[in-house]
Amino acid sequence: ELPVAIARPFNTYGPRQSARAVIPTIITQIASGKRKISLGAMKPTRDFSFVKDTVGGIVATAESDRTVGEVINIGSNFEVSIHETVKIIAEMMGVEVDIEAEKARQRPEKSEVNRLWADNTKALEKAEWSPQYSGLDGLRKGLSETIEWFKDPSNLKLYKTNIYNI
Repeated sequence: ELPVAIARPFNTYGPRQSARAVIPTIITQIASGKRKISLGAMKPTRDFSFVKDTVGGIVATAESDRTVGEVINIGSNFEVSIHETVKIIAEMMGVEVDIEAEKARQRPEKSEVNRLWADNTKALEKAEWSPQYSGLDGLRKGLSETIEWFKDPSNLKLYKTNIYNI
């Protein structure tokens, strides 16, 4: 009879994120001067959740008695392709880039998840939580904060932009 709820965050991004994830990979390559961006698959979609929303969703899930015994999706309820994400970030950073699909960065055929989207209806109903960084505008707002953090030379130097992190 433990009061347990499961919070399931979707694709959290933001400042200080590991370079193993796609958003910091894109930003750090551009911030370091690269204009040919090396990535894996471009077609999969993701529901990116800004770190402040992820934290808020987890806290709301933990504090609500109505989430006990439930699985709560913590996400923006907005999906975007990796390709479109690159275009948005490049535009926000004021550069044009070429995208190179690097074979080493591609997941094995049966391990790629082509669509990750969080239906966060239950989070609103049970935890009274909704994302503050939702939709395209919310994605841009979160990316803006993330880009600014990564562009700081003292932060960027913490990342190895010339290698593929696994």
